[in-house]
Amino acid sequence: MNFGIILAGGVGNRMKMDIPKQYIVVEGKPVLIYTLEQYEQCDRIDRFVIVADEPWRKDILNWIQQYHITKFLDFADPGPSRQESVFSGLNCCMKYSKSEDDVVVVHESARALASVQLVTDIVDGLKGYDGCLPVLPMKDSIILSEDGTVIDDLLDRAKLFRGQAPESFYLHPYWKLNNEATQQELAETRGDHELCFRKGWRVHSILGEENNFKLTTPEDINLMISILRNETVKPTK
Repeated sequence: MNFGIILAGGVGNRMKMDIPKQYIVVEGKPVLIYTLEQYEQCDRIDRFVIVADEPWRKDILNWIQQYHITKFLDFADPGPSRQESVFSGLNCCMKYSKSEDDVVVVHESARALASVQLVTDIVDGLKGYDGCLPVLPMKDSIILSEDGTVIDDLLDRAKLFRGQAPESFYLHPYWKLNNEATQQELAETRGDHELCFRKGWRVHSILGEENNFKLTTPEDINLMISILRNETVKPTK
């Protein structure tokens, strides 16, 4: 079985709104639903778990019914850090897992414009590797500055990439890796691939998508609205 873990427990302070960004309504639909719809439509994903705080679960269940989401499996509790939330989702998936070959895809609900094709490619890109994530090449010059005011070094942008989500792994070994990590290791992990890299796992990188940005500031919401409106414009004959 291929599981999805949708992280929806963040607060999103930089968005400067009264509710977490994943629950903001954009163009008539909660941000979270845009993400869930991609997993609903992706034939590589069988079921998914949502990591969300208890007070929001009733709303989420109502939205799932309203938007005809059928692959929802269960809720998991958020942890004090991102990776601890991932581990909570992994524990939930393990309860339903029946095969050592099961796959898990970890996604941030705030990356609401990831395409079905990207989710598909992330699952397919896992074959022959221990993990898979999407990346984008750097477009600008990359400068290293120790104090933020003086250039200390110029880095080769051809060798540097921006990591995105979702990321895919084989469920059982990835759960074991997180289970054996210390609380400090989990707390200090910012990306799903970091624990893997430190343990020598082979993580495959594939080309990501420019629209697969993480909603972080109010400007990102405006960009999302612009993209959604442009995609719904029908060409004239």
